[in-house]
Amino acid sequence: MGKEKKMSFNATWSMAVGGMVGGGIFSVLGVIISIAGQWAWLSFVLAGLIALVSAHSYSQLSIKYKKSGGSFTFLNEINHEGVAGSLSWILIAGYILTMSVYAFTFGHYVAYVFNWGSWFPRILAFSIIAILALINLRGVGSSSRVEIITVWGKLFILLGLSIFGILHWNVAQLTSGIEIKSWSTSIVGAATIFMAYEGFQLLSYDYEDIKKPEKTLPLATISAVVAVIGIYILVSLGATMLVGAEGLIQQKEVALAIAGKQAFGIVGLILVTIAAMFSTASAINATLFSTGRLMETVAKKKDLPNLFVKENQENIPFYAIIAIAALAAILASLGSLDILVTAASLIFLITFGIVNYIGFLQKIKYRALSLIGAIGCLIAIIISSYEQLNSNPIPLISIVILVLLVLIGRPYIMKKMKAKIQQ
Repeated sequence: MGKEKKMSFNATWSMAVGGMVGGGIFSVLGVIISIAGQWAWLSFVLAGLIALVSAHSYSQLSIKYKKSGGSFTFLNEINHEGVAGSLSWILIAGYILTMSVYAFTFGHYVAYVFNWGSWFPRILAFSIIAILALINLRGVGSSSRVEIITVWGKLFILLGLSIFGILHWNVAQLTSGIEIKSWSTSIVGAATIFMAYEGFQLLSYDYEDIKKPEKTLPLATISAVVAVIGIYILVSLGATMLVGAEGLIQQKEVALAIAGKQAFGIVGLILVTIAAMFSTASAINATLFSTGRLMETVAKKKDLPNLFVKENQENIPFYAIIAIAALAAILASLGSLDILVTAASLIFLITFGIVNYIGFLQKIKYRALSLIGAIGCLIAIIISSYEQLNSNPIPLISIVILVLLVLIGRPYIMKKMKAKIQQ
């Protein structure tokens, strides 16, 4: 990429915010209110603080090694190739889960407007991934200018809705129709919906494409996380003021559409739905492209089958994109919102915890913050796991099985690949 095409601060900041808000708040609002009730806003603060420290670790490690690749590159640089390979497999699974959440959300928001049956959102979810996979394979990527416009558009809609709701402040709405929750539920909530802050770290895959990355990357990522924390607080409070806690929980798949309709009638419903469509589609597209490149990078290091290195005429990793899209589409068609969100959040907590610990070991600037971040991630993992065991163990069991498969299956696959190469 030439100098003139490198991402400016505005583009970098917009991509970080877009990566987080892209599907985050549209997907998790009803889920977090069902867990933390009137303390949902505090869950966003606590998860945001862990994300803030993690953003610092990601940006400083990227600057230290001056390479793209995120956690995979960081682990390779400290000679932990085996751990890097295993973590990359788990992280790819996290991105696939995240894409399935975005697609699930896309399908439900669109179907809600037209009041179609329960089967239609799943068809839409499958279709949007298929369409964006085809677009990616043709080499048509969204420009940073388009990303800037779409990010500011959806922020305008979200902030307008939130401010309107807060102007109708009524504390009773925070617990309307539900039991009053203890403040401690906010900790459980923070651990459960951490995927709402997934997105900023995608910039670590684009280090070479950022203008003056040593200055731009840390400032853009940290300020983006701070901005998103503020947005999530406003949205969680404003939407609840408009609809009430019970209403958002009952319609958690389309919580913000309900709030938009309550605030501005059919116009509000349409505006929020458009924002949700653009946000989730943009997030699917960005995640699909970045994960495809990540798989290609990992395959070049011989940590995935060589099949995923192969590119088409547009220089796109063809088989990587196809594999990611197929798995995400299946999960979006079959999964439930709570399970997908919780499983994805657990994977990103594991990854961010490892990156924070690497930051501490590598003595990056303000390394004590990285240690705090690593401890915060560990505590969140323990709390989330304990809560899942008591309520719905499916996400936890799925992640444990995935980790075991990677730890046991990866060495076997790598051995077979090496033997094939030597033949």
